[in-house]
Amino acid sequence: MRFPEDFVWGVSTSAYQIEGAAGLRGLSIWDTFSHTPGRIRDASTGDMACDHYHRYAEDVALMRGYGAYRFSVSWPRVLPEGHGRVSAAGLDFYDRLVDELVGRGIAPYATLYHWDLPQALEDRGGWPRRDTALRFADYALAVHERLGDRVDTWFTINEPWVAAFLGYADGTHAPGRRSAAEAFRSAHHLLLAHGLATRALRQAGAARIGIALNVSPVLTPGGLADLDAEPSSEDAEAVARIDALLNRQFLDPMLRGSYPAELTKLVAEHGGLDHVLDGDLAVIAQPLDVLGVNYYAPQVVQAQPSRPGEPAFPGSDGVLFAAVPAPATAMGWPIVPGGLTMVLRRLAAEHPGLDLLVTENGAAFDDSPADHDRVAYLDAHVRAAHAAIADGVRLRGFLVWTLLDNFEWADGYQRKFGLFQVDFATQRRTERLSARWFRELIARNGPAPAGRPTLETVAARAGVSRATVSRVVNGEPSVRPVVRARVLAAVEELGYVPNQAARSLATRRSGVVALVLAGPRQDNATLVAAVAQYVTSVLEAAGRQVALMLADTAESHRRILARVEAREVDGVILLPPDRGDTLTERLAGTGVPVVVLGRPGGTAVPYVDVDDAGGGAAVARHLGERGQPGHLWKPEQPTQSGQPGQSGPSGPSGQGGLVVLAGPGVAARERVAGFLGAVPAGGVTPVVVEAGAGVEAGVLAMQRVLADGARPGGVFAVTDQLAIGAIRALRAAGLRVPEDVAVAGFGDGAAGRHLTPGLTTVGVAETEQALALARCLLAALEGHTVVPAVLPVRLIVRESTVSGEWPGGR
Repeated sequence: MRFPEDFVWGVSTSAYQIEGAAGLRGLSIWDTFSHTPGRIRDASTGDMACDHYHRYAEDVALMRGYGAYRFSVSWPRVLPEGHGRVSAAGLDFYDRLVDELVGRGIAPYATLYHWDLPQALEDRGGWPRRDTALRFADYALAVHERLGDRVDTWFTINEPWVAAFLGYADGTHAPGRRSAAEAFRSAHHLLLAHGLATRALRQAGAARIGIALNVSPVLTPGGLADLDAEPSSEDAEAVARIDALLNRQFLDPMLRGSYPAELTKLVAEHGGLDHVLDGDLAVIAQPLDVLGVNYYAPQVVQAQPSRPGEPAFPGSDGVLFAAVPAPATAMGWPIVPGGLTMVLRRLAAEHPGLDLLVTENGAAFDDSPADHDRVAYLDAHVRAAHAAIADGVRLRGFLVWTLLDNFEWADGYQRKFGLFQVDFATQRRTERLSARWFRELIARNGPAPAGRPTLETVAARAGVSRATVSRVVNGEPSVRPVVRARVLAAVEELGYVPNQAARSLATRRSGVVALVLAGPRQDNATLVAAVAQYVTSVLEAAGRQVALMLADTAESHRRILARVEAREVDGVILLPPDRGDTLTERLAGTGVPVVVLGRPGGTAVPYVDVDDAGGGAAVARHLGERGQPGHLWKPEQPTQSGQPGQSGPSGPSGQGGLVVLAGPGVAARERVAGFLGAVPAGGVTPVVVEAGAGVEAGVLAMQRVLADGARPGGVFAVTDQLAIGAIRALRAAGLRVPEDVAVAGFGDGAAGRHLTPGLTTVGVAETEQALALARCLLAALEGHTVVPAVLPVRLIVRESTVSGEWPGGR
């Protein structure tokens, strides 16, 4: 398998993630964001990162044999205030970097914006302000004036969707704002900035100009396995709406000169369209020489009328963002190489004649230098790209994300994407297996001939999932004839011969999956019921029979183990992890794949959990944003027990402090830790009260807090049930919620939604957990290594924290 002779291979990086040398440039929004407690998962910053600023020559040497290097220029390094004075020293760095690249025969591709907006411009309004787009065009010219004699390929902006909607809608990226209206304004101004910069660069003589978009196919769960499956009208509308928000919001203005009708309706509903001025779309629609495609995973959605919208997708009410039943990376992103083929084919069909370039594709896995998973991931996606070229797509290159392990935005240094491992304590670079594989691929201009085609190869060629190929070759009748024909054509074309051992294993399987329900507690019965429902539907859709088993007694445990050991089932999903005996450990010892809901204590089995610590941190930040209480608990101020941060027998005394109602279990401890970790140092020290579980426990715990006349300013309860109990006790004591005391919970249970006032809480994504459980088990059944999946949570702000005034607050 060879690529065209002029095909370009290389890597991509970004300035804030690798450069370091923060003291030698102006502040960016990521400096401010990363230095704010609770924003970054491991409390790290990009101050040093990979120290690429000082080690660029060493890093360029690592790229021996590469055809191109896409780097980003730091706007605040060139213009510390975002406009006006140009830093000669900042441009000197990029001068040296470009010279080093050119000297080694590596084409420099410059990206002008990879999310590090100068803080000075954010202070003046940021991307929601039109002036920022004008300043961007000035900045682009300043960089081109210095580098344009050696850089011929320019990308204006990297992933404007991320900058606008993660930065300004759901607040998980810098600058951390949460406003749908500001996000839509930002998206338009980012596009306007692209258009203005493109026009200015072209007039200045730039040879090739493009933009890099995160483009993903938007599919239903059924459409992922069967591209010809006809979705219901409700699902089709959900797909069209999310496609408009994610993809067409950026593609259509640039390549068609207009916004999609589905989008303008949503924008009008979230703040209006007054920011779109006459002539803007003509500026945005400047001709593109190349479109950069950043591909990682598909978006899988379906209609669910009662579903609240996702903050990152304003207007997505009634849409479920479903997990994909496929192996996943350490980021939790499903591995679907065929999605890249789909994206490239779509772009070529809708915009014929446009050159495409894969500007990012890569994966986070563990820290090992022997990164076989990354090699397999990249190999499958390279083959998926080749399948698109075979269909006539004008794909000109493939750039891997990324060269080095780096500062991975809100995940800090926990996620490893690099072809080269970085020891951040010593800044030592170590070549991974994937780096050697990539260098050999470049030398061959294509992947090594496989001993035999793999399931991934056939899936990419047929444009279906691995699971669909597996079902076809094993003769399962559940695949539609048109899809079966396409898979069989790919099998014949590629000469695929299924592994006989795999065939015999398939014949020995029962086709049954056990869904084991441990006795639900009061605080998780709704979650268990919802997850059980969705797990069953997903597994049955994947052709598995589901056997429900209740594990509430020692005898039931014995019967379940006997059935599993007799191989009456192929795999087990346990809801929730058992807490009082060794069922999880004993199931794991049977050799049958087991996946658990929630983090098991001490047993090394794959599990699906939610980001409990991140949810607790989100509540802490939200309470801080509501206005500081008039009286803060100080570290030196003892409670009745004599120790800060713990309650005595009668609870804390004083007025206006913060109280955390804790409960039993790993999840509760993580929520408390996340909350406490996000409280600014030197300020409030919340009082943690061990409350137990259930509404009545919340009532009793809050009564203890109030017993000596204390009146807290805010309460965080680790479950909604505890929060409801706290509200009852506060009201019984004559206190108003939220005017006197703001209360937040965790879980988004039905009782909290219908409470008056509505309960601010953390949504735990019940259906996503179910789909992730099914995905993990199906991956394990296919022989893949399955890693724990920790799903993001989202803060749901309701009336229990937002109306009225805090005591002494603003």
